[in-house]
Amino acid sequence: MPIERNTLPSYQGYIFDLDGTVYRGGEAIPGAAEAIARLRNRGARVVFLSNKPLETREAYAKKLSRLGIPTRPEEVITSAYVLGERLAKAMPGARLYVIGEPPLLEILRGYGLVITDGLGEVDVVVASFDRTFDYKKLTRGFWALRRGARFVATNPDRSCPVDPAEGGEIPDAAAVIGALEGCTGRQVEWIAGKPSPLMLEAALAALGVPRDQCLMVGDRLETDIRMGKEGRVPTALVLTGVTRREDVAASPWQPDYVLPSVAVLA
Repeated sequence: MPIERNTLPSYQGYIFDLDGTVYRGGEAIPGAAEAIARLRNRGARVVFLSNKPLETREAYAKKLSRLGIPTRPEEVITSAYVLGERLAKAMPGARLYVIGEPPLLEILRGYGLVITDGLGEVDVVVASFDRTFDYKKLTRGFWALRRGARFVATNPDRSCPVDPAEGGEIPDAAAVIGALEGCTGRQVEWIAGKPSPLMLEAALAALGVPRDQCLMVGDRLETDIRMGKEGRVPTALVLTGVTRREDVAASPWQPDYVLPSVAVLA
C-alpha cells in the first residue's frame, strides 16, 4: 500500500508531470515553484513531461518560467518530441499521414519527416489528439493502414481536461486510436507518451541519474504512476489533479507515496 505523508526521502532526480501536478491551466499549484527551487538548490535534477502534442518544448519551458519555475527546453519531454525523435532515427524522411493538429505537424516537419494528405504513398499513420477529426480523416487513415502503413500514436489518453465551463473534459487521442483500430482490425504498434517506456527512457536520459534514484511525480494513476511502476522508478501520486484519494485502493498501479501536492516534496 502507498504511504501517505508530508515528507519524502531525497532523490537525485525528479520527473514531474505538468497539468494537475505542477500547474492547473494557467496557474502554478501553490508552493510548486518554491518546492522545485529547493530541490534544485540541493543539487537534484528535474525534468518535466507532457503527453499533450500541441506545444513545443520551448513553449512549455516559457510557460514554466513565466510561472516562476525557470526551465530550459532540454528539461521538457513531450510526446511529440519522443515521437519525432524515434521516427527520425528509425525512418528518416518517412512519409506520414498525421491525424493531429497543426502544431504537431510542424514539430514533425522539424525532424525532416514528410507530412502528406494520405492519398498517396504513406509510410506511417500517426494518431493524435485532434479537435477537427472527421470521417474524411478516418477514411484516409483507414486506406493508408490497409495499404500497409505503420501505425503509431502520440499518447493514449482517453480524455483531455478543459475548463469546467466547457464540460471539464473532451476526447483525446485514444478516440482516434480506437476509431482506426476498430475499422482496420490493426492495433497501434507503439505510443510515444506516458505510460510508454519510450517516454520514461527519454526522461531518464535527460536526467542522467540511475532510475532508482529518480522519483516520478504525477496526478494520474493510469499514466504517470503506471509508467513509473512498470519502469522500476519510485512514484508519488499528488492529489491536485484528476485522481482522488479514494481512487487509489481500486487501482492496479499503486504509488509508493501519496502526497497532498508537490509543495511538500522539499
